[in-house]
Amino acid sequence: MTKKEQLTTLIERYKQLGIDSQIDYEKFYLYSIITHSTAIEGSTVTEIENQLLFDEGITAKGKPLMEQMMNLDLKQAYEESIRLAKNHTDISVDLLKALSRLVMQNTGSIYNTALGDFSSANGDLRLVNVTAGVGGRSYLSFQKVPARLQEFCDWLNVQRKRPMSLQERYDLSFEAHYRLVTIHPWVDGNGRMARLVMNHIQFESGLIPAKVLKEDKHDGRNDQDIFFRHRRIP
Repeated sequence: MTKKEQLTTLIERYKQLGIDSQIDYEKFYLYSIITHSTAIEGSTVTEIENQLLFDEGITAKGKPLMEQMMNLDLKQAYEESIRLAKNHTDISVDLLKALSRLVMQNTGSIYNTALGDFSSANGDLRLVNVTAGVGGRSYLSFQKVPARLQEFCDWLNVQRKRPMSLQERYDLSFEAHYRLVTIHPWVDGNGRMARLVMNHIQFESGLIPAKVLKEDKHDGRNDQDIFFRHRRIP
């Protein structure tokens, strides 16, 4: 069975079982997505700890406050993303900056540069060049970011409105993830934003959202293979 056939079969089975209508299923699956997304960025907060944090306001004993704020921020960003996805709101630079602000609102910083100050906590686009870790490859020059981000939005809006099969919708979400993280518009939070946008497209299309685990973070563009390999479809 091909991957496309496997995906179709699994989703049909998922719908037949009515898993999405079970009590709190969507909520706890979202909590799992958030937990794994922040874990990729170094958070040690577990899914159980996040459930207590999100639902009861109980902080995890012994876990850094910064990590718990990272998870709370991403939860708020996802809730806003889901709302926008349900309304089929066009993707714009301002919308992406607003979502980035939610992702980074309590863990971001102010940066002082020769070209002026900017704040990752406000979702501002970076005014500095960045690399993938110490000695890693350089990302797009910051001067090119605004134009490339606008091109990304224009491309995504055209693509998401055309008729597509289920597999093509997933392919679009994976491609959007890759393109956004390649542009690297912000000084921090790019990975969380790329995964959020990927899920945003899936939510908008009524698809089961893909989940990238911490151990998969070095797989780069292979999110589609990750999705199938771990079968993150109930």
